[in-house]
Amino acid sequence: MLLVINFFFPSLREVFDQAKVLLVYKFISKPILVRYGETDQMGIVHHSNYLRYFEVARLEWLSFLGVSYNTMEQEGVIMPVIEVNMSFKKPALFEDKLNVEVRLNEIPKVKMKFSYLIKNQNDQIVCLGETTLAFLNSKTRKPMRCPIKFKTLFYEKE
Repeated sequence: MLLVINFFFPSLREVFDQAKVLLVYKFISKPILVRYGETDQMGIVHHSNYLRYFEVARLEWLSFLGVSYNTMEQEGVIMPVIEVNMSFKKPALFEDKLNVEVRLNEIPKVKMKFSYLIKNQNDQIVCLGETTLAFLNSKTRKPMRCPIKFKTLFYEKE
């Protein structure tokens, strides 16, 4: 059962103290078809495109949760990628169908850490990756805490 904040709690801190379990968030994107322009002369997906695949899956997952990144930006929150790690296991090729599994690694505070697993249509691991995004105030460009209404998506009552 997702925790819903209402006016009966004396403080938000009490809400989060009572909610101790991080929901396990794993999401698998719709298949992504590798386009010709994403490959190099050898017919292999260029490494820079994997960041786009990560982003597609991450935004699809947020949409699935009912979160609009556009609305967050309009409310003054931006989330730049501040750290990336990728490990390539098998080449992805033109016309491969890739599924991206995205996982939230921990409850967001000032940053959100994600892990990714990309598999091809033959269920072979193509790439493993991690990204860290920071919450920034869009006007000041300074770090800020994760917005409360966003953070509550990741808690469950015991």
